[in-house]
Amino acid sequence: MAAELDKMILDHQKVKGTTQFVRATSGNMMLHRNLGNLNSGGGNASSARSSVERGNANNKAATTNGYAYSGMGNIVVNNNKDATRKNGGGELCRALSHRTDPEKLKEMGNEEYRQGHYAEAVALYDQAIIMDARRPAYWSNKAAALAALGRLIEAVDDCKEAVRIDPAYDRAHNRLGGLYLRLGEPDKAIHHFKQSPKESTGADVSRAQSVKTRIAKCNDARKLRNWITVLQESQAAVTDGADCAPQVMALQAEALLRLQRHDEADAVFNGPSAPRFGVDESTKLFGTIGHAYVLVVRAQVDMAAGRFEDAVSTAQTACQLDPSNREVANVHRRANVAAAARLRGNDLFKAAKFAEACAAYGEGLEREPGNAVLLCNRAACHAKLGRYEKAVEDCSAALVVRPTYSKARLRRADCNVKLERWEASLRDYQVLIQELPENEDVKKALSEVEAKLKSQRNGGAADRFQH
Repeated sequence: MAAELDKMILDHQKVKGTTQFVRATSGNMMLHRNLGNLNSGGGNASSARSSVERGNANNKAATTNGYAYSGMGNIVVNNNKDATRKNGGGELCRALSHRTDPEKLKEMGNEEYRQGHYAEAVALYDQAIIMDARRPAYWSNKAAALAALGRLIEAVDDCKEAVRIDPAYDRAHNRLGGLYLRLGEPDKAIHHFKQSPKESTGADVSRAQSVKTRIAKCNDARKLRNWITVLQESQAAVTDGADCAPQVMALQAEALLRLQRHDEADAVFNGPSAPRFGVDESTKLFGTIGHAYVLVVRAQVDMAAGRFEDAVSTAQTACQLDPSNREVANVHRRANVAAAARLRGNDLFKAAKFAEACAAYGEGLEREPGNAVLLCNRAACHAKLGRYEKAVEDCSAALVVRPTYSKARLRRADCNVKLERWEASLRDYQVLIQELPENEDVKKALSEVEAKLKSQRNGGAADRFQH
């Protein structure tokens, strides 16, 4: 086993950066890029800090980070059914943790980091920390890899550990300042930038000062309900560096909601690059009131998007964090009423009680006016009752706040066909064919409307010729 280990390390040094097999045997089956299985066990590497505190390098409990898109990746091949292979890998991992110099592990982690293999780098830094938790560079380097994975709050904790061990460690202070800036904590960012004169520049401090000013302007404008200013300043704060700040995201999303731009508000929280933070870690970093505000805005975004059950759950959590806040309690009540109205309306619609369903959706709209989903559902009831004009009105109102709401556009196009408004229907189908190019029903409807419009125009030309 020792010989296998030494050979594996030697091979790694020879083939730095390759993604090919380094050393594959029946005992280890390890890929060069999958050095993340050094802790053997679950799919995520265990926290080095917890392992050090417990004095148990082989603890199998995986940490939770509360961050969507932040998984360690498939760094552990854990689908082996062969117990011998699994046990052999565990022996090799234990041998690696006991025999390899932590500095060598750090160098291996640095190489993985340079190659963009951040999850593997985290696992290697973890092993170095387990062997010697007193080296601040191990914690700081691990923080850099965690930040590259989007796990910013974990990275903050590791940077804080690095500066605790060495209060004069410039690089860790600079890194911590950058993390706090991204998370929208400018005062803390400024403090740590100033603690790292060799690493930080005046521009770093200026950016943090700018974010601080912009957040203050947002809060002042919010009190005045000046949503244009809130939106502009929150977007500028993101540009200045607060790109993962929950408070800034919430300010931006709230402004977009108030400006009737619901699709854009949804994208702020649920876009592909939007961060997710767990309740516990966010509350610890941002405070209960700060995190409650973020949650209550998220609940309103969920309502606008028709995710009523999510809205109720999120608003309830916000109430628990900030029970005396009237605004939070009001959003919770609105979410409950809207969710109940949608559910009752859906049940009545399924029972073909369209007039009653229409009234139920209307009750929800009284508490949540302009909700695109409730408007579109009520339009379906109007259509079933032959009230096509009212259906078109509700669909149009839904599309004002959610221009990409295909269901509402499709329903409006169909109702305009019933009203023989061929040109209006054609415009909607032309948009839909761009959004749903593979939808055969849309293709067929578009062809039929084009034929009707052509026939109508040809008929008009014939009438003019006869006269």
